Amino acid sequence: MSKRGITLYLHVHQPFRVRDYSVFDTAIDHNYFVEHDPLSGRNNEKIFNKVADKSYRPMNALLQKLLETHPEFKVSLSITGTFLEQAEQWAPDVIESFQRLVKTGQVEIVAETYYHSLAFFYSRNEFEAQVKAHQDKIRELFGVETSVFRNTELSYNDELAQWADGYGFKGILAEGWDPILDWRSPNFVYQPEGTKNIALLLKNYKLSDDLAFRFSNRNWEEWPLTTDKYLEWMGASYDQPLINLFMDYETFGEHQWADTGIFDFFESFVQRWLSDPHHTFYTVSEAIDSNEPQGTISMPATVTWADAERDLTAWLGNSMQQEAMQYLYALESDVLRTQDLDLISDWRKLQTSDHAYYMCTKWFTDGDVHAYFSPYSSPYDAFLYYMNAIRDLRWRLHEHHKTGALNG
Repeated sequence: MSKRGITLYLHVHQPFRVRDYSVFDTAIDHNYFVEHDPLSGRNNEKIFNKVADKSYRPMNALLQKLLETHPEFKVSLSITGTFLEQAEQWAPDVIESFQRLVKTGQVEIVAETYYHSLAFFYSRNEFEAQVKAHQDKIRELFGVETSVFRNTELSYNDELAQWADGYGFKGILAEGWDPILDWRSPNFVYQPEGTKNIALLLKNYKLSDDLAFRFSNRNWEEWPLTTDKYLEWMGASYDQPLINLFMDYETFGEHQWADTGIFDFFESFVQRWLSDPHHTFYTVSEAIDSNEPQGTISMPATVTWADAERDLTAWLGNSMQQEAMQYLYALESDVLRTQDLDLISDWRKLQTSDHAYYMCTKWFTDGDVHAYFSPYSSPYDAFLYYMNAIRDLRWRLHEHHKTGALNG
């Protein structure tokens, strides 16, 4: 009988935030992402270095320690291309620390879109190009192949699973959302509806979000979260083989600051879990290989890991978001036809889903989360700067093609 295992999956990402790009910049200054004001909340270099100090460096050091101390400790990471570009430029030591983790043989890299985009829902050709670009980048920096896929923001539906199956992935990740699961548990491996050779791993969102969102919330009825309490909750499903903890890497040190005790908690938790000889950790591939699928799961409509609705409304829920994405993807053929690498790179950086997320106008709890992550004063500012960048992108296309017959 296989050991009961935790599948720890952490998502590593930083976007290229659009600076305060004015309408007066269009057709003159084509720099959308480099903010020279060191005090600006849109200064990508400053933000990256801050998060590197608070999260990437200390968490990677802790992971390295745990990997060396506990041979059964495993972790899976998805690392976006936009993160890797920033790390290469501003913090190469962070890249090196991730490379050391992968070299232990206890860390698996998960495939995704290079630009953390919503391309699957707009352009299958662009989506596949970004998946391939990400695989190439991972191969270049880490010397490994990817065999399990996750889409941006864990967005998932049956069509995506069927695509991933045909592409050759052995596994795919999704949210273990109660309305979909009904009476079933996320603590098993499943097979996606309409597929032949791919397995589905589902996030245990309750236990994952206890760390990712609630750990430092003093208004939470379970605060403070102790190792004993967390292990007790895990023990409630003792007869189920997996516990899939999926969350942002930046949970550790950035979303939950060091002074909350998150690093000490995590180290204690790993040690305590592995002190039981019947427990282990799995990479996503090992979780799939060690467990047979327990039936099929169908998600005809798209499910994500964001907001109360767990759908795409965090990115496409209002007219600003929809208009921005439609204008952007309408430029695809004209952008690619230029073969201008700088222009294509800018267009793809504008696909990063964070831009649409910043335009969200939800209120209450979800709105608070959106506001926390946004570098802009309001969703309307985010939309304004973004659309100015698209306006300039269109101007560059006109200049390149010398024609007014552009799409969109």
